[in-house]
Amino acid sequence: MSTLYRYVLPVEETHWRFEGRAETTFSWDYDAGSEDLLKLYAKGKQQQWDAESRIDWSLEVDPEDPMQMDDSVVPLFGTPLWQRLSRTQQADLRYHSQVFNLSQFLHGEQGALICAARIVQDVPAIESKFYAATQVMDEARHVEAFRRLLTEKFRFVYPISRPLQVLIEQALTDRRWDFTYLGMQVLIEGLALVAFQRIRDYSKNDLCRQVNAYVMQDEARHVAFGRLALRDYYPQLSEVERREREEFVIEGSHHLRERFNSPEMWERLGIDPKDALAELEGSEGQIRFRKRLFSRIVP
Repeated sequence: MSTLYRYVLPVEETHWRFEGRAETTFSWDYDAGSEDLLKLYAKGKQQQWDAESRIDWSLEVDPEDPMQMDDSVVPLFGTPLWQRLSRTQQADLRYHSQVFNLSQFLHGEQGALICAARIVQDVPAIESKFYAATQVMDEARHVEAFRRLLTEKFRFVYPISRPLQVLIEQALTDRRWDFTYLGMQVLIEGLALVAFQRIRDYSKNDLCRQVNAYVMQDEARHVAFGRLALRDYYPQLSEVERREREEFVIEGSHHLRERFNSPEMWERLGIDPKDALAELEGSEGQIRFRKRLFSRIVP
């Protein structure tokens, strides 16, 4: 069955187009200026894997708790609202919170696929083009793996959240090549790496752990790529230019924080999003998780 028929929105609302801006940069200097990026490129080539054959897709998942995560990571766990939910409602929240997060991974990976292709096009350094080309393949593989996991095993997909959509669009509509890095490599993938670490630490389902482990290995390289590529460039910027980047990161962080509010999920569960968010604001578990998430955003 097509992914589109598993969405909670009508099919006609599941396509997204916008006018992006980009410059195409050719480099006639084929001597790489960064040995660190060349080493990362070599690692990217060596660590390619096939989602079709490397993952054991014969493994099954529990329909109520596919990832077999500890309840301590479920939104609302330990709050008065959680205690008021019936066992059936708690099972629904357990399932939908996992599906919602994996759906955002899926859409985020497609965003990363497009951003990586954009970086190949407009980044000046040849070694950065080399590595970004390996990342394009990585991201295509991640989309393939998450699509299959969600459609065949979880059998449900949420649309992209509005805050994530806004941040991806902002990263792709600025002509300056480093804004694509900031939006995807630093912000989105930096936070995704922490989310993948959480799955590694808490999931007991073998299939989900397999997918997560291989994706996480790639994502660690992607985050390193963003930092290496920007490390030498940003000291060359003026104070005004650096301030523009700082403001972009601050605004992007707000978008990513809003992504975790997930009003679409609460509405589907029949829970008033305002009530859920009020409980989450005081949840010690959620506060700790968000602090850990945003600690990944570094210059």
